[in-house]
Amino acid sequence: MKLSVLPPRLEPGKVIPLKSEEELQVLRSGGKVLAKVMRHLQQFAVAGVSTIEIDELAEKLVRQENALPAFKGYKGFPATICVSIDEEIVHGIPDKRILAEGNIVSLDLGINYQGYFTDAAVTLAVGRVEARVKKLVEVTKKALSEGIKQARIGSHLSDISYAIQNYVESHGFSVVRQFVGHGIGQNLHEEPEIPNFGKSNQGPLLKKGMVLAIEPMVNMGTWESKILDNGWTAVTADGLASAHFEHTIAVTENGPEILTN
Repeated sequence: MKLSVLPPRLEPGKVIPLKSEEELQVLRSGGKVLAKVMRHLQQFAVAGVSTIEIDELAEKLVRQENALPAFKGYKGFPATICVSIDEEIVHGIPDKRILAEGNIVSLDLGINYQGYFTDAAVTLAVGRVEARVKKLVEVTKKALSEGIKQARIGSHLSDISYAIQNYVESHGFSVVRQFVGHGIGQNLHEEPEIPNFGKSNQGPLLKKGMVLAIEPMVNMGTWESKILDNGWTAVTADGLASAHFEHTIAVTENGPEILTN
């Protein structure tokens, strides 16, 4: 979940929090919990299941791990998990909709574990999907990996953005501009904003202890989006499919460490 709009890197006067080793240990534990819950949800999200059933299971699993849902109640969001189908980019609100063969569905979940937040998302194919849609999902997943590779000490923040955009557009897809990744830790959203587009070698230098939620959102057609009347759900302007992947990562001396694996 992310509510920021359009580029930029770091607001004037703001700093990117650096986590201590003790804080990173808590974040690692929380990331493992989130990854465990996400694995269960991916197995559950099949044809015939409603999105509200996914939400109910998500909350049950999160609380069983002595964690709290990060999204429920955040700025009024009514659910534990965002479930976005086909042309929905992000912030799909769970309801009575039933997953059907040929859908793609994005599951976006954040948790609060011992006072620290982690955030992750994955897009799944429900049964067999069209070849071009399958390619969209594969490219978005790979784009996340390409972005994560750049999260190294001494790199510029925009190197992440550039790597994602370059990979996505080389395959004929487009990156969403309206929503971005973000820093994360004691708060669900911290500095910096992390666009999925932009030039390389710009913005703050990455430092040890930064924790980032990197999340490419990729559309099959135009990058443009619009918000539905519910005030939350973003959909593609042209009605074509969209995919979304996300990991919470830490910048370390040994390179990027994925916390939500």
